[in-house]
Amino acid sequence: MKRSAIVWFRRDLRLGDLPTLLSAADAADHCLALFVLDEKLLGPSGPARRTYLYRCLRALDEQLGGRLLVVKGDPVDVLPKVASSIDAETVHISADYGPYGTRRDTEVGEALGSVELVATGSPYAVAPGRIRKSDDTPYKVFTPFRRAWYEHGWRAPAQTDAKTVRWLEPDLPDRIAIPDDEDLGETTLPAAGEAAALARWKEFLAEDLGQYDDARNRPDLDASSRLSPFLKFGCVHPRTLLADLRGDEPSTATLRSELAWRDFYADVLHNRPDTARKNFDRRFDRIEYASGREADENFAAWCEGRTGFPIVDAGMRQLLGEGWMHNRVRMITASFLTKDLHLPWWWGARHFMRHLVDGDLASNQHGWQWTAGSGTDASPYFRVFNPTTQGEKFDPNGDYVRRWVPELAGVAGKAVHTLKDSRPDDYPEPIVDHAHERVDALRRYDDIKA
Repeated sequence: MKRSAIVWFRRDLRLGDLPTLLSAADAADHCLALFVLDEKLLGPSGPARRTYLYRCLRALDEQLGGRLLVVKGDPVDVLPKVASSIDAETVHISADYGPYGTRRDTEVGEALGSVELVATGSPYAVAPGRIRKSDDTPYKVFTPFRRAWYEHGWRAPAQTDAKTVRWLEPDLPDRIAIPDDEDLGETTLPAAGEAAALARWKEFLAEDLGQYDDARNRPDLDASSRLSPFLKFGCVHPRTLLADLRGDEPSTATLRSELAWRDFYADVLHNRPDTARKNFDRRFDRIEYASGREADENFAAWCEGRTGFPIVDAGMRQLLGEGWMHNRVRMITASFLTKDLHLPWWWGARHFMRHLVDGDLASNQHGWQWTAGSGTDASPYFRVFNPTTQGEKFDPNGDYVRRWVPELAGVAGKAVHTLKDSRPDDYPEPIVDHAHERVDALRRYDDIKA
């Protein structure tokens, strides 16, 4: 009698380098490919990320020859029902270490009863919780974590593809069509799916890796890897990337370090799930935030990219235009919200998560806390980015600003950052005085240090 299993795809929308398939192939003669549209995840995502997910699902379905079963509902209800319909003995997943994913998988495992939920691999080079200090406590600082991460190492890519398992036809009554793209207006998203991820990686290795160490902080050059949406949805695994990053050249080492940051933040969130919504450094629970009508108006101006600070406005408009923002500019815009406008980091984190195609809870929330000063590592609250000098340094010719702020298209060179000589009538005056707000930010920090 043939054995059946389910491969439940989540943040692993690919067929290459997917250890879950090896586990499923060992356990069953044929497998059903399943994806569950879960409203608890879809709701907070926003149109851009939902649309990108749907495109990734279409790409995966094409790889599977149209054999991806997509259903909608609560996985706790869906998985037992689907398992029963095909007499599945096992359900195979990549482990999820996020707060919701951990709870969901525990509940699904209980609901499946005698059907075993088998977790193989994860979305990370090194799974959260694996790396510990000598006293068996988790790391709270990145640099020693990265050293331990290097020493621990990671597995070679798994040799898998569409033929690793025999796929069942998904002829079940609850099957739905993959939803159509949502109305994104003028927002343009990157290509989706495993083939697009591998093509982008090949292009980056050939054209951009050599200058990555120096150029990654330059939003005008667009020299970053642009792999974050693919990593978010598992269209490529970091293990695949690391296998190609040989040697210790500065750019190679820097990109490896960026992948270590991703694992570090996942580890922090795994060990402190409360930090998805609360300060890692609980002293910041006492900090004074701006409030009232002016605070709300300033937040709206920040969200819409009309603060009067060119590099901030360019970043916020890029977010709305591409569902993505350059990492250096993410830090600049986050610093402006938390230290110039004195608004809670979670306001900005929520806005980012709604609009980012690559919105990853661990990286987003802890990236925000790093900048706000309430998180891990030694990014103190008193490091306040000056948006004008940051613009001059990292967008020295003003090309990035002019690309995203058309009102400033006629301002030549780096003068676009200061607008000392003239400010176009249709571009707003600065909503705050940075020098004044910097002093105020330090005063607020001093109030909670004791």
